[in-house]
Amino acid sequence: MITKIAGQTVVWLMVLLLSLPAGLIAQQGTSPPPLKQEELDQLLAPIALYPDSLISQILMASTYPLEVVQAERFVKQNKDLKGDALTKVLEQQRWDPSVKSLINFPQVLTMMSEKLDWTQKLGDAFLAQQLDVMGTIQSLRVKAQLAGNLATTKEQKIIVEEKIIKIEPASPQVIYVPTYNPTVVYGVWPYPAYPPYYYYPPGYVAATSAFAFASGVALGAAWGYAWGNCNWHGGDIDIDVNHNYNFNRNINRDKYKQEWQQKGQMGRDGKGQWQHDASHRKGVSYRDQATAGKYNRGTANQEAKAREAYRGRAEQGRQELARERPGDRGGPGDRGGPGDRGGPSQFGGRGTERRGDGGGAFHGIERGGSATRNFSERGSASRGNLGGGARSGGFAGGGRGGRR
Repeated sequence: MITKIAGQTVVWLMVLLLSLPAGLIAQQGTSPPPLKQEELDQLLAPIALYPDSLISQILMASTYPLEVVQAERFVKQNKDLKGDALTKVLEQQRWDPSVKSLINFPQVLTMMSEKLDWTQKLGDAFLAQQLDVMGTIQSLRVKAQLAGNLATTKEQKIIVEEKIIKIEPASPQVIYVPTYNPTVVYGVWPYPAYPPYYYYPPGYVAATSAFAFASGVALGAAWGYAWGNCNWHGGDIDIDVNHNYNFNRNINRDKYKQEWQQKGQMGRDGKGQWQHDASHRKGVSYRDQATAGKYNRGTANQEAKAREAYRGRAEQGRQELARERPGDRGGPGDRGGPGDRGGPSQFGGRGTERRGDGGGAFHGIERGGSATRNFSERGSASRGNLGGGARSGGFAGGGRGGRR
């Protein structure tokens, strides 16, 4: 009898602990050091050769991983939405414009959504080491060019200006997303202990060359939200709300201008330097204390709600424990605690990296009937198990690649 009551208490303590906002736990420890150059190279290898206009949207959107998941679901559920009908629905969504812009690229959204661990790492690196991230992309492009794997083609233009390599679409109406193996395209990889991540889309067939293109993506209504562009010399991303106006004239751009002007993030001309908006983070924890302290200043109400929600769950737990008696229908522990629902799996091929829903930054988020992976620092046990082989639809890595 005593053992059963004690077991129930332990289960509820686990539930209450996991229900705490991940940031409240992560921020109690010592902040991790900045990512080393080999870690940045490893992280950025899969996208460094994407067109500038696309890579800028990916970098911004990666700082809002939960919205990326929501957008990827939206694409799967609304494949037939086009033009004005798509605009009408997107205008009702409260996602960041960079996330909305990626609706135009389902393949990219799928990559970011399925590989949330990588997406969060990318976003955290961009927030904490923006100059380093932009510089690393340029250095990787130089390596690819020297290896003979980055040149102007019918799909893209390579422009070199003042030691900066720009990648632009050959046609302003179509963007081609390249597929390549980073272990080949950049030449000899200099960091054996940090092999690069890479991603093969579903249905990918290995090409004879190191660099290949799938069919081009005709830019549509969603690309009207693509307002960012890489400022390589400044090491940041510039925003112009009026950019890509011709792709979508039905966006209420004045609304965004007013919101950003009130926050001091934009001038009257609708232009400014990109700044992370913590309201789109949706409670996902930051990697380190400094970043959390910088952006959590604007989320006091959100944190207060999280604390109230926690108090409510704690009170509910106490009431349910009080109602349970030995010999009754069984307490919370009999129904299976968080650990019973499955732990971390290997971070390998497509669809194999899902983790149990035992809490974390995305606790309770489901996709296709199964819980979305817990990709907080507490739940990243599979990072050291990144497989080295190429698998269809999966990121690959190896060694210590996924560890901090």
